[in-house]
Amino acid sequence: MATSGSSAPRRSRASALLLAGALLAGCSPGAGRADGPPPDRPADRPAPRAAVRAAPACEVPLPESWQRAFAAGEYRAPAGQRAVLVDTGPGWMALQLTGGGTGSGGGRRAVLVPGGGGAPRTLLRFADPVEHQLLAADHDGRRWAAFAVLEGRTLDSPWSLYVWDAATGRTRRLARADRPGPLPRPVVRDGTVVWAQGTGGGRATVFAAPAAGGPTRAWRTAVLDTPFAAGGLLVWREAADGHTRPVAVALTGGRPAALPAPIAALRDVRALVSDGTTWAWVSGETAPRLMVWRPGEARPFAAVTASPAVDGMDQLRIAGRLVTWRTPETSYALDLGSRDGPAADAGPDQGSGSGSGQGRGRGRGGSAPGSYARITPPYGYAAASGNALALAYSVGNAKTPGARPVIRVVDAARLPALPPCG
Repeated sequence: MATSGSSAPRRSRASALLLAGALLAGCSPGAGRADGPPPDRPADRPAPRAAVRAAPACEVPLPESWQRAFAAGEYRAPAGQRAVLVDTGPGWMALQLTGGGTGSGGGRRAVLVPGGGGAPRTLLRFADPVEHQLLAADHDGRRWAAFAVLEGRTLDSPWSLYVWDAATGRTRRLARADRPGPLPRPVVRDGTVVWAQGTGGGRATVFAAPAAGGPTRAWRTAVLDTPFAAGGLLVWREAADGHTRPVAVALTGGRPAALPAPIAALRDVRALVSDGTTWAWVSGETAPRLMVWRPGEARPFAAVTASPAVDGMDQLRIAGRLVTWRTPETSYALDLGSRDGPAADAGPDQGSGSGSGQGRGRGRGGSAPGSYARITPPYGYAAASGNALALAYSVGNAKTPGARPVIRVVDAARLPALPPCG
């Protein structure tokens, strides 16, 4: 969600998570079952509990090589305009730009910035440059982008979902939400836009619509939170029988799909995220832990357990071999490739993976899960998808005229491994 200061993003993004958590926690036992058995298992099959092993990582200083890479990837906003990072992906960033315009809505706009620092392409000039804010975006890297605009200063304000065609430069509104529900995080895949929005009674519906136009289809209605893409799956947490559990459908067609057994067994976790290979989530309230599971691992493991890195942990993201997250004070990155050293490669018995960095350092048994480091100054945040990693923070007090917003983007696959523990 776009905001204009270093403390404002912290408050608004944390509120978003509280809103989603309240939606799920506020359901009564049995809520969400009106649509039949959960799609990932028959109703009469007891859910197995995921076995857990503890192998905490260590915190290390941010290497100079990472600092140089971040500095080299700094984004320069057009003269006279202030940029706020909203989302990123392979070869693109979605930003909110304020200033430099005239006329109605000319003062604030949503833009898509291509990789390599190309000129921003305008997705939408906001009708109300004070109240409207860019909330989330996704881009298929080719033709279609979808993005959500919050139409007020509070998270219970209505929002609209738009789709943009790179071939024509045209934008059209796809949906509008004015009922309580999960905040939107659109997913664009194979010419289809998928999102969830509140439909009343504490429930929400997952919708899918062709980006080029056509009928909107409802894939599922339940007490659920914001869906995310995990490889070829669309995944969300859903409430039933007094607990929350992960649910998945195929991104192509929305058919119920099976999750890996350790993930299907999860109950009442927070901030679940995946790229289809690496899975990460927060477990526990009084003693939170960052949990990780990857194919080839027998069980999930507690990757980060120490304060302050786990305090208020949220906004988990995955960029290749990195898992990033935010606390109320700063942002971190866990390097799963650092646990066996910079040159480690996964052997044939260590599971499968795809993409740069996916198979590096995937040890078993008692091997440490890697090391982690702080990647932003205080109150900074990160966005990540694929191998794209973007950082945002403010130099100086964000509420004063002399403050300078900083946005830096790197290819996570090109970063050297963090120093290993020990």
